[in-house]
Amino acid sequence: MAPANCTQTAEFILAGLTDRQELKMPLFVVFLCVYLLTVGGNLGLILVIRTDARLHTPMYFFLSNLAFVDFCYTSVITPKMLGIFLYKHNVVSFNACAVQLGCFLTFMVSECLLLASMAYDRYVAICSPLLYTVRMSPGLCIQLVAAPYGYSFLVALFHTTLTFRLCYCQANVINHFYCDDMPLLRLTCSDTRSKQLWVLTCAGITFVSSVLIVLVSYVFIGSAILRMRSAEGRRKAFSTCGSHVVAVTIFHGTLIFMYLQPSSSHSLDTDKMASVFYTVIIPMLNPLIYSLRNKDVKDAARKAVLGRRGDAVLKKLKK
Repeated sequence: MAPANCTQTAEFILAGLTDRQELKMPLFVVFLCVYLLTVGGNLGLILVIRTDARLHTPMYFFLSNLAFVDFCYTSVITPKMLGIFLYKHNVVSFNACAVQLGCFLTFMVSECLLLASMAYDRYVAICSPLLYTVRMSPGLCIQLVAAPYGYSFLVALFHTTLTFRLCYCQANVINHFYCDDMPLLRLTCSDTRSKQLWVLTCAGITFVSSVLIVLVSYVFIGSAILRMRSAEGRRKAFSTCGSHVVAVTIFHGTLIFMYLQPSSSHSLDTDKMASVFYTVIIPMLNPLIYSLRNKDVKDAARKAVLGRRGDAVLKKLKK
């Protein structure tokens, strides 16, 4: 994919989070536990939503897709990162690096846009409760999920192709724990101005559109809540939106910190720490945020664990 006059590198070396040997095993244990919690939490949330008929609603349809994206998101990054802690030579082939970057971009953009779809769902649920089931039809829900997946795949394919058409003819050590755009661009001996312009354009369109949809949705939601006369109604509305607000704040806040910090304070070490948060920690936090704050999910999970006796136990607990 590189220019014909370029002697292309066949592999890259991932530097990882740290080069201090005494820290690698403790970090391996910590991130292995985080990864197992992430996989168990997200797959468990998907299973609970799929098996409990009470959760077959648009809100939980979006939530199950978010859990799927989080599972894929972290599984693209974390296993390789764990391997870096264990092995001295952390080599990744040229093609494998391209695949990892493409998958990473696909799921990151998907999560960003799915959060916007979920904001619209909450807007309809609170501002038009009587028309909710009509407006949020199964067909529309599928479109609101398929559009982020399709768009993110095309964006990821475009950027991955641009990145790996560049010439990497000198250093091949990526100062990161996975194949990411910015560290790769520091290694190329090609002109990257066009690529950087496309990164800014696509990232700006995606991020700004997602944030605008979320903000506009919550402006209308806030207005609807303030007009409610019942304190109980306001409490339920806040409870319905609370988990989503927390998830959006954490995800977008991390991206803003990473990409909008002043260039004078910008460094790859800072990028690594921020990347750990949104590729490893956030996928672990999301199922906790949505389950611990959601009575329906907690009841469904308790019923799934307890089996046939679940309903009887739930009735006793409610009494």
